[in-house]
Amino acid sequence: MEQTASQKWPHELSDPSGRRPAKPRSFGITMVIDKGLGLSAFDDLTAVAGEYIDILKIAFGTSPLYPAELLMRKIRLAKSRGITVMPGGTLLEAAVVRDMVPAYFRQVLALGFDGIEVSDGTIDLSRRQRDELIRMAAEMGLKVFTECGKKRQGSRIDAEVFAETAARDLEAGAQLVTVEARESGVGVGLFDENGRCRKEDLKALLKVIPNPWRILWEAPQKEQQAALIKCIGPEVNLGNIAAQDVLALETLRRGLRSDTFELCAPCSDYVI
Repeated sequence: MEQTASQKWPHELSDPSGRRPAKPRSFGITMVIDKGLGLSAFDDLTAVAGEYIDILKIAFGTSPLYPAELLMRKIRLAKSRGITVMPGGTLLEAAVVRDMVPAYFRQVLALGFDGIEVSDGTIDLSRRQRDELIRMAAEMGLKVFTECGKKRQGSRIDAEVFAETAARDLEAGAQLVTVEARESGVGVGLFDENGRCRKEDLKALLKVIPNPWRILWEAPQKEQQAALIKCIGPEVNLGNIAAQDVLALETLRRGLRSDTFELCAPCSDYVI
């Protein structure tokens, strides 16, 4: 529904940061993880928060568990609201180990997905395999998002390995490269067993990554999102955001929540 001038909040209140671009965005991307929303809940989510969602991932290997028509309706609805939709990378990993990659891609296209995730969080992919999957998907017209890092508990990100992998993925045709943190954000990748950001690991990554605006950081917890916004800025790309947290994350990006208020309002404008 189009708003009249009298219905709109003043821009200085709706985005105190003055740094939030409208869709389609090339940075400040928000990727949401859908772990099984029904059609009504999905419709509500995209109606309320669709303007703040850039990518939606049908999590893990859940896509084959939906009735096909229902899944297609979700995909069509998301795309109609300017959201790229992709199945979880674990499903592609299952196709790889079963030598069913062509069948996987045929079904992805038949269902109407317009993105895919190439990952090796559970399996191992050679550099050649990774390049082939990225290029195959891109040639089919799919937006490719890759992921670097393992899902097992205690896994950490090696900055040099990540930087090399990201550079190669982007060269092969990936749009964004994701730093693995699972849907929990605990004890994996950048985050310790309490979900806190390992600041030294983050600094090491920021020193070597080829292009910070082509990196997407999985950060499912509010404290993680705030830490990355404070360190990198509201333009940081964030993923594995829970459906119920989309608006809350948007307030963090805009300085409409106390956790990031100081980043988006001049100190003279408020009293500490």
